[in-house]
Amino acid sequence: MTASVYHSYWDPVGDPKHASYAQGREVIVRARDVKKIYRADTPNPVHALRGVTMEIYTGEYLAIMGPSGSGKSTFFNAIGGLDRPSSGQVYIDEVDISQLDANELAWLRCRKIGYIFQSYNLIPVMTAIENVMLPMTFAGTPGDEARTKAAGLCELVGIGHRLDNKPSELSGGQQQRVAIARALANDPAIILADEPTANLDSKTGKEVIQLLQKLKAEKGVTVISATHDHEMLAISDRVLWVKDGTVDRVELRADLKIDIGHIG
Repeated sequence: MTASVYHSYWDPVGDPKHASYAQGREVIVRARDVKKIYRADTPNPVHALRGVTMEIYTGEYLAIMGPSGSGKSTFFNAIGGLDRPSSGQVYIDEVDISQLDANELAWLRCRKIGYIFQSYNLIPVMTAIENVMLPMTFAGTPGDEARTKAAGLCELVGIGHRLDNKPSELSGGQQQRVAIARALANDPAIILADEPTANLDSKTGKEVIQLLQKLKAEKGVTVISATHDHEMLAISDRVLWVKDGTVDRVELRADLKIDIGHIG
């Protein structure tokens, strides 16, 4: 069962609805002409990004959509400082992260960004609470304080009763909840969620989507999700459509007609 999405092309020039949406909002991520070329010194370079320019606002939920090979994941990784652009700039809170050295970038990622990966990326020999504590340990938070905060975050995401279980003792949905709690460990301004429902069944995926929506609403974080899951559009404020390494269009959620369950 799939979702069908009906949309019209979005032109940012003179779009009053988009201008109204942007009015008064603070920009937290600013991408300027971001390009990424793989194998640049070979006869057949791969142009993964061809000059992406985009502004993302504080406290919004942005879904990045596009087929495999569109550049969606490359742009996602550039925003998170996981991959450096070949050219162009990515600013987080007006800091050009391409100009940071390895230590500065690690500091920014640790304190500003929380990551949620589709494969969970939990440390298998650590318990749930120890996995959640890990970013706080890297940030220098004292052990008792980190453990207390981690327990509270686990309770927040609904796994307070599984603190001492290791990943192998948890279901996929429970592991993703641990990953979400870990992403919140250092009170990030931005949560980057890479296909967070990809390895989950439909019911569990919906629970994770609802949890992300709740965290965005209650904590005011900016959620940026790279996804193929059309159900995630229902909780997004805007959708960025990426095609052939470029921004195809950006649409407001209110302008999308989403027919979940339509087979087409």
